[in-house]
Amino acid sequence: MEFSTADLCDGFASEIEVVQPLFREYGGASKFAGPIETVEVFEDNTLVREILETRGEGRVLVVDGGGSLRCALVGGRLGLLAHASGWSGIVVNGCVRDSEELRRLHIGIRALNLSPRPGGKNGSGARARPVSFAGVTFSPGRFLYADNDGMVVSGKELLSRRS
Repeated sequence: MEFSTADLCDGFASEIEVVQPLFREYGGASKFAGPIETVEVFEDNTLVREILETRGEGRVLVVDGGGSLRCALVGGRLGLLAHASGWSGIVVNGCVRDSEELRRLHIGIRALNLSPRPGGKNGSGARARPVSFAGVTFSPGRFLYADNDGMVVSGKELLSRRS
C-alpha cells in the first residue's frame, strides 16, 4: 500500500478531511487504509467484538467510545481477532489495553490512550451509522487513510486514482 497522508492532503485537498491529531499508535502497522465501518458504544465492547468477528475485507473499524478514558474497548484478544478476520485497522475514540500484545500484531490501531480496565459486556450501542469526533464525521463506506503523519478521511477511494 503506497500512500502518504501528506501527499493525499496535497493532491486531494478538497476531497478529504483531516482527523485532529489526538490519537496514539498502538498496533504493529503504522500505515493502514480502507473503507470505514462504525460502531458507537460507551464503556461496553460487546458490539465491537461482534463486528470484529465478521470478515473485515480490509476495512477500518471506527469505534466511537465517547472519548471515555475509564476503560478499554479493544485489547489483545480483540486485536488478534481483528487481524485474523482481515481488518486493516481500528480507530478508537477511547482507550485500548494490552499494548504489548497489540504492537506485535500487523494491524493499525489508534486510540486516545491506555486503560487496564476492560469494557463492559451489556451489548448496548449502535452499528453502521455516522459518528463524529476529532473534527470529522466517519460514515460507513467512506475511506480512512492513516500513517505516521496522521489520519485523513475521504468520501471515495483515492488510491486507485494515483499512479
